[in-house]
Amino acid sequence: MFHGGVMEKMNVEIYHLIEGARQAEGLAVIIDVFRAFSMECWLYALGAKEVRPVGSMEDTFAWREKDPGCILVGERQGKKVDGCDLGNSPSSIRREMILGKRIIHSTSAGTQGIVNATHAEEILTGSFVNARAIAEYIRAKAPGKVSLVCMGKAGLEPAEEDELCAVYLRSLLTGQEMPDIDEKLKALAQGGGRHFFDPALQHIYPEADFRMCIDRDRFDFALRIEQDRDGLVSRAIGMREI
Repeated sequence: MFHGGVMEKMNVEIYHLIEGARQAEGLAVIIDVFRAFSMECWLYALGAKEVRPVGSMEDTFAWREKDPGCILVGERQGKKVDGCDLGNSPSSIRREMILGKRIIHSTSAGTQGIVNATHAEEILTGSFVNARAIAEYIRAKAPGKVSLVCMGKAGLEPAEEDELCAVYLRSLLTGQEMPDIDEKLKALAQGGGRHFFDPALQHIYPEADFRMCIDRDRFDFALRIEQDRDGLVSRAIGMREI
């Protein structure tokens, strides 16, 4: 179903880390599986009004004055930043806390990729939980160039889960199915996601987060990064809105 027509003309390239984000062109997908962009999907699914990715913690805390009712989600080195309402943990989300609220989201990898992708014509966030929706969005838009950017650990070193997500997205775009994708996802428990199973790290990396981040193709919307007078905002886009 992907052969012929626009898909043959689409150039799909995989880039890595912050430098890769700076190199991204065309339609860029900034991938952060554990946990930033899985987190944003869960925030929308649980009722957030909007999610705003922010680069610095200074800019994050400045939102308290603009919107005292906003929810601050801040993470550095995996940990929740002091003064924020939530860390980067999807299992910590409580619907009653975020329902109808503006979420300000700053992380050490994913959001850094967004603010550094200055040459991209369009930016989507990337994760397994909405991967097929991302591929369907890209198919519908049919860009000439797709840049899949694996943000890795703090944008500085590769992460197995982000690399796997890029390969999975490329397979969806090229029609080369990955029949072993679920086995590879489970194997992350002994690889790139093993820290979620360390009893000493459960306060930072709950095991439930791992399962929520590898819940493949759970959501039917892509998250597109847009700019308005207040800065960047990720918007949930269903197929009917493309």
